[in-house]
Amino acid sequence: MKIIPAIDIKGGQCVRLYQGQMDQETVYSDNPLEVARRWEDAGAEMLHVVDLDGAVEGAPVNDEIICKIISSLKIPVQVGGGIREIPAAGRYIDAGAARVVLGTAAISYTGLVLLLAESFPGKIVISIDASDGMVAIRGWQEVTNTSVVEVAKQFEDARISAIVFTDIKRDGTLSGPNIESIERLSKNVRIPVIASGGVSGIRDIEELQTIRDPELEGVIVGKAIYSGAIDLSAAIALTKK
Repeated sequence: MKIIPAIDIKGGQCVRLYQGQMDQETVYSDNPLEVARRWEDAGAEMLHVVDLDGAVEGAPVNDEIICKIISSLKIPVQVGGGIREIPAAGRYIDAGAARVVLGTAAISYTGLVLLLAESFPGKIVISIDASDGMVAIRGWQEVTNTSVVEVAKQFEDARISAIVFTDIKRDGTLSGPNIESIERLSKNVRIPVIASGGVSGIRDIEELQTIRDPELEGVIVGKAIYSGAIDLSAAIALTKK
């Protein structure tokens, strides 16, 4: 299971939100590239970069700094936020992104996701964000009446690399991941799952590692490493035992 640091960019700064609320942010750095290099130096095997402004606007906003991060690092970078057209996905992939992450598109533009998965095999990830089990879209501003598993199953036969599953109510709260929901998704869908939201300490990493058949591909960690609640190098070492 990979430990994947999150870099969320809003207004050109590296921030963390509380429960996905755009007006409840904590700014950790005005230099996202410097932060990305810090996590790479700490041993991260992959980064998860999100254009928060792009997620709300429906098109990339912080794409210049994100492309700079991609080109400056040696480790793989997966990018999400506002990718709802083929040119946006293509630009990131051309810049060297290992994967692009589609969120709102997975609900509103299913055909686009399937087309991109066919055009860029192995490079498309869908992000399913949920509140009380129901999928949220448009930068978490709109909650639908569609369940997480229902959405995920639509893509089982597509060439999707992974599903990033985020429990919005846990995200940025350091309250622990929603193990039950993560395990339910993992066991009901034939696509690798990456958990996100609520990781607060090493104990949460250990608990996520107990998910088996299948095990998680990874876990995205944000506030816990920014606040110092988790030492990234120590967490990575734990997964190698």
